[in-house]
Amino acid sequence: MNALKVTSIRLAGLLILEPHVFGDERGFFLESYNEQAMAEAGIHERFVQDNHSCSGRNVLRGLHYQIKQPQGKLVRVVEGEIVDVAVDVRRSSPTFGQWESVKLSGENKRMFWIPVGFAHGFRVLSEKAHVIYKTTDYYAPEHERTLLWNGADLKIDWQFEGGPVSSSDASSLVISAKDQRGVALRDAETFD
Repeated sequence: MNALKVTSIRLAGLLILEPHVFGDERGFFLESYNEQAMAEAGIHERFVQDNHSCSGRNVLRGLHYQIKQPQGKLVRVVEGEIVDVAVDVRRSSPTFGQWESVKLSGENKRMFWIPVGFAHGFRVLSEKAHVIYKTTDYYAPEHERTLLWNGADLKIDWQFEGGPVSSSDASSLVISAKDQRGVALRDAETFD
């Protein structure tokens, strides 16, 4: 039996991975990472760092990427629910500036593969969410760049109940000062 169900989505390189879950009256078991299964899914990168964040409802993190020491990310949620977003920041890509989002939760147990060349961010939909992600290179703050989460050139649907972002939606968000200083895509340093 395949360890992963792999779904390609609209933007080339992005993958939704769904592990096989074994459940019974005790709970469940799943392989959260298997190098061979990842290779079969087309992910041959070496992971060097695991990160774990815990955030409350309406925390928005991102949109981050590293221009040097770029990171591919394998993202999953172990508790709670998020809307996870990847933005293509490869100027030579036919989908440059386009984005894709996926709901990840402790319940659906999906993983989102975001290769090098994409900015990444998420918004917490539940009371809190524990997000764990593997990276293909180490965190290098001097090379990190941040896109403006609500940039008019991106028009990301962060899945607010009332639809597209309004000023009342934005006022309920919890966003770091660094992320509030993100730049518009047209002004951002990007990949070739």
